[in-house]
Amino acid sequence: MSNTTNTNPLVGIALASGGYACFAAQDAIVKWLVADYEVPQILFIRSLVIALIAGFLAQYYRHPSIMKSQYRGTVVVRAMLMLTAWLLFYNSARHLGLAELTTLYFSAPIIVVFLSILILKEKVGAGRWIACLGGFAGVLIAANPTHSPSLIPAALCVVAGFCWAWSTILIRLVSRTETTLTQMWTTSLLFAIACALSLPWLWKTPNLMGWALMIGLGLIATVGQYLLYEGFRHAPASALAPTEYTGLIWAFVYGYAIWTEIPSTSVFAGALLIVSSSLFLVVWESRAGKSATKQSCPS
Repeated sequence: MSNTTNTNPLVGIALASGGYACFAAQDAIVKWLVADYEVPQILFIRSLVIALIAGFLAQYYRHPSIMKSQYRGTVVVRAMLMLTAWLLFYNSARHLGLAELTTLYFSAPIIVVFLSILILKEKVGAGRWIACLGGFAGVLIAANPTHSPSLIPAALCVVAGFCWAWSTILIRLVSRTETTLTQMWTTSLLFAIACALSLPWLWKTPNLMGWALMIGLGLIATVGQYLLYEGFRHAPASALAPTEYTGLIWAFVYGYAIWTEIPSTSVFAGALLIVSSSLFLVVWESRAGKSATKQSCPS
């Protein structure tokens, strides 16, 4: 739970991949819930669970207050970006098919690579570009769009991807000085406050299953956020961007387990390309790490 930033891309990739697996489960639960409840209500309970858990642990381990951080303004901006991404994505899902939605939203890792160059001044090598573009090509094959999506919902989804990409860059920036738990409870508390403002008009008392799903959503999101934030502490944003595509594979797994959805041939082909791109990235980073170690050792 240190607030120092270590460079170990393979550890970062492993942690981020676990985080995206949790986020895929989170999306499956949200898909279940949006049929009966409004997105702000779902986000409120989810964020409240995260804030309570992360806040308690941050206090227990005596993590420094975010109010003393030089990045406190950045944390607020990132929270607003993430909240905007959530609201736009799940509302556009009401109007777009899964193929269009997935294809448009998964432009985010490409945007992360560009922003990591512009904002974080990271050096993005050929390996990361190949993995990122290969993963996006896999998404295109898996999604297999058959017609042009509606303009406004499509635009909302693209903006959601941009907001998520920008917030991802800010995670890496803030992680240079702030602990993971501090970031989690602060962001989630801001989420809960923002969503609470709409509850007088949107609240619908959940039944037993609804409460179980919403609380479970918060628990899964807590684990996912912790793994992802820790991943960005260990690896550059451009190295982790392609691992986001692995979330699509988990989405297929959850879809079959919950709704017995059987992916088509194009989905399997796209998934194979996504996995290959991710494995390529792991091998590339491993070789780059060994090369850097050899160069740093005295002859």
